[in-house]
Amino acid sequence: MGRAHEVRAASMAKTAAMKSKLYSRYGKELYIAAKSGVPDPDMNLSLKRKIAEAKANQVPADVIKRAIEKAKGGSNENYDSLRYEGIGPSGATIIIDCLTDNSNRTVAEMNSCFNKSHCKLGVKGSVSFGYDNLAVLSLNYDDEDKMLETLIEKEVEVSDIEVEDGIMTVYTEPSDFHKAQEAIEELIPGVEFSVCAIKMIPHEYVTLTKEEDKEMWNRLLRLLDEVDDVQEVFHNVILD
Repeated sequence: MGRAHEVRAASMAKTAAMKSKLYSRYGKELYIAAKSGVPDPDMNLSLKRKIAEAKANQVPADVIKRAIEKAKGGSNENYDSLRYEGIGPSGATIIIDCLTDNSNRTVAEMNSCFNKSHCKLGVKGSVSFGYDNLAVLSLNYDDEDKMLETLIEKEVEVSDIEVEDGIMTVYTEPSDFHKAQEAIEELIPGVEFSVCAIKMIPHEYVTLTKEEDKEMWNRLLRLLDEVDDVQEVFHNVILD
């Protein structure tokens, strides 16, 4: 019983950490969207869309409200978008998107993460050419024909639709992300997305077979997860 309690506690702590990271990410993005125009979703389309995306990813209303109120309060925080690309063992590649108010700090943290995991930080474009930038929406639904018909009617440019074990994943051009989201929500009222975001999708995946490679790669992911400036991490490794 003691062991089971420890496992549950560890799982709960991990889930809480993941939620905290997600809320922090959307808090920054909502703040930036609100600051870029009027902090009112009825008058700021970018903010309205970001709120819809946050809600689709189960971000609580109070997190959304705090970010908007922060923008209304005249906060002078400014964030820069930075992208880092790197190479790991056995053909592993990785892309890290950051939002930072101190680019020197972020660069130092990225160098530290890669050095400690014996991976290589690359230059711009050294990895991203092997990825496609796509909007990804996953949900419980299996009528592929109906979904495609709905999206075409709404003039959404669909890149692909996959269905596996009752889970549908829709890939569209990033410019049609919110149009696709709205079309799906209209087709399936109350739909809950398991994935609703714009992602970098690798052309090919690799599986790490050597234990030292797995250890090196997992260390890199753990270190990056501890960096507050990191918003998104994309890679081509199939994890166990």
